[in-house]
Amino acid sequence: MRLGFLAFSFAVILFEFSAASCAHHVIERASEFGLASWYGADHQGRLTASGEPFDMNEMTAAHRTLPMNCIVRVKSVSTGQIVSVRINDRGPYGKGRIIDLSYQAAKRLGIIEKGTDQVEIQVVSLP
Repeated sequence: MRLGFLAFSFAVILFEFSAASCAHHVIERASEFGLASWYGADHQGRLTASGEPFDMNEMTAAHRTLPMNCIVRVKSVSTGQIVSVRINDRGPYGKGRIIDLSYQAAKRLGIIEKGTDQVEIQVVSLP
């Protein structure tokens, strides 16, 4: 009887652990749609909200609420290009925008000339 109880307890714990992992996975994969902008030379070397100097040639971005150092997949709706960036700053502060990309990230997405673009963002990994 005791062995059956232990087996049952282990099965319950295993189920709860796997369910929690799946729920966490679903949260990570939720997408956000909106307007992206970019920043570059005017901010080069200034401290970001994470405390590191901004480098316009790194694949980084600013987001209002995502945790620092999480990795985000950004897809341009107009170009179809996809990049991965690390969140290291807070913002954007422009009305209606959801993410501010470094110059390098915007360049790879093909949105430098436009200045802004509609994007889909999705958390790939948390710190």
